[in-house]
Amino acid sequence: MSDRNRPWVIGVFDSGVGGLSVLKEIRALLPDVDVVYIADSAHVPYGEKTQEYILDRSRSLTAFLITQGADLVVVACNTATAAAAVGLRTEFSIPMVGMEPAVKPAMAATKSGTVGVLATTGTLASAKFAALLTRYQGDRIVITEPCPGWVDAVEHGELSGPRVEALVAKHVQLLTGRGADVLILGCTHYPFLRPIVESIAGPNVVVLDTGAAVARQVERRLGELGYSRRDTESFGKTHFYTSGNALESVAVINRLWDEPVTVQTLPEAYI
Repeated sequence: MSDRNRPWVIGVFDSGVGGLSVLKEIRALLPDVDVVYIADSAHVPYGEKTQEYILDRSRSLTAFLITQGADLVVVACNTATAAAAVGLRTEFSIPMVGMEPAVKPAMAATKSGTVGVLATTGTLASAKFAALLTRYQGDRIVITEPCPGWVDAVEHGELSGPRVEALVAKHVQLLTGRGADVLILGCTHYPFLRPIVESIAGPNVVVLDTGAAVARQVERRLGELGYSRRDTESFGKTHFYTSGNALESVAVINRLWDEPVTVQTLPEAYI
């Protein structure tokens, strides 16, 4: 831990609870920092919203995280990163770490030459995603598949059972049936459905997400600010907020976080 007088604070936000998949990776790598997480559940999903709407929400959530002492903000949502990261970096002076689908490692991992991307409509339609393909696709075939209903399932804590298995199978089989041997989970909600994805895709298909890579980037950016982990016995606090119903959110977050939590409602000005 740095010798400065206050803890290091990381702010994290997502359209809902999906960003918890990223937060778990951050927590594993940086257990001594404090974290403030916002589930913007009153406005979930972002995938079908306009870029202006998402930027407005991202701006408001970032402003709140700064009031909580955030040294760095993680936009733990692929859709919000594509729609708002450039604007946020223009408007706010603190470092921003965003998400992007694991296109580069997927291109290196494919043996069949065909990669499938599972993501929201907003991410797949974004200029940021198009630029990733231009940069890394080369001669590989990329098949994109929007997955309506996946975010909603995770938001309700529905991670298993016949209904969600059928919902996942519908989209995964479209990609593997066309020869994809690597699948990219291009939404932070989707890693919570990874066991089903892997079961349906089979052992010969690689499934990738970027949560661990984002955590490493957070560590690097904090290091640039002066952070270093010196006290191995120190563990930071994790604070959870929602723009939605706190009672509903706590039930889902308890399940996804694997331990009891307290969830607070965002102040009215930020909802």
